Amino acid sequence: MLNKTPLNAAHRALGARMVDFGGWDMPVNYGSQIEEHHAVRRDAGMFDVSHMLAIDLHGGAARGFLRRILANNADKLQTPGRALYSCMLNEAGGVIDDLIVYYFSDDCFRLVVNAGRADVDLGWIASQRQRLDVALDIRPRRDLAMIAVQGPAARERVWQVLPETRAASAALPPFNAIRSGELALARTGYTGEDGFEIMLPAPRAEALWSALVGAGVRPCGLGARDTLRLEAGMNLWGQDMDERVSPLDAGLAWTVDLQSARDFVGKGALLAHPQRRQLQGLVLTEAGGVLRGHQKVTTADGEGEVTSGSFSPTLNRSIALARIPLGVKVDALVRVSVRDKQLAAKVVKLPFVRNGKILINN
Repeated sequence: MLNKTPLNAAHRALGARMVDFGGWDMPVNYGSQIEEHHAVRRDAGMFDVSHMLAIDLHGGAARGFLRRILANNADKLQTPGRALYSCMLNEAGGVIDDLIVYYFSDDCFRLVVNAGRADVDLGWIASQRQRLDVALDIRPRRDLAMIAVQGPAARERVWQVLPETRAASAALPPFNAIRSGELALARTGYTGEDGFEIMLPAPRAEALWSALVGAGVRPCGLGARDTLRLEAGMNLWGQDMDERVSPLDAGLAWTVDLQSARDFVGKGALLAHPQRRQLQGLVLTEAGGVLRGHQKVTTADGEGEVTSGSFSPTLNRSIALARIPLGVKVDALVRVSVRDKQLAAKVVKLPFVRNGKILINN
């Protein structure tokens, strides 16, 4: 039987097309994926992300523990509410998962991890706690729901529904959160647009969802979420990186702290095996197909591979993320194997789109 989020009945009442997404019954769209995509870029859309798992770490040793298990440095988290994007790595330097960690207090941090990796992550965190002999309370928060409201009008729509949060969050910088009891409002997202990710007790989720619909926020499914994150140049675990891929080769070197003396799981492997590939964007310049994951990329410096690809509603053309040789420069022309064709594509710097603006030279 599939897992269901607290909003499952609300999705079905709105006529969502539901699919099995890693063991969860989730909406892929509510009619038009492209219209949902445009709603986020132009106005405000929302996503049920309650399948993701919040994990609270309690105890005075929490920061020190995170310094050892995260590739990014938890010492950057000094102001309550501050968030940090990072990966957890295995000893070989591969990505176990990517996540966001929130600092609430010196003895309380929250990780938000991917749904399909939640059980793996929990097991790995527990094993590291045991290995390091750390006194730490690990609390999976399956009692929480999460709703991501994204788009240029997203924050105003949230304040319309939750007016009590406006004063505390109006000046909130990106990658920061406020918390009021069990309600947390974070200025984060996975679309390349502004907005909030809201964490709240599961019994309150359906009422908030309905209120947001009433305020003009468009419900959006997994399909639009994927094309939005692709345009924003954001990685997806299992496609753009996994346990066999170094974050350095996955375009995530900016999330890895190799400069401080701090040791962390996987650091030795990263130092022993520097970056060998680069993650860049591709734009298809020749008609005849759509870029998809695992397609071979032929360059003047050797072969690469598309990791994620799709049709971009904002650019109205096919785009992709691709892992290619380090020597390939931006604006280089490459060939991609699309079925039985070798189609031309141009290498571009990521992201393709951010805050509603096309950032590449068409």
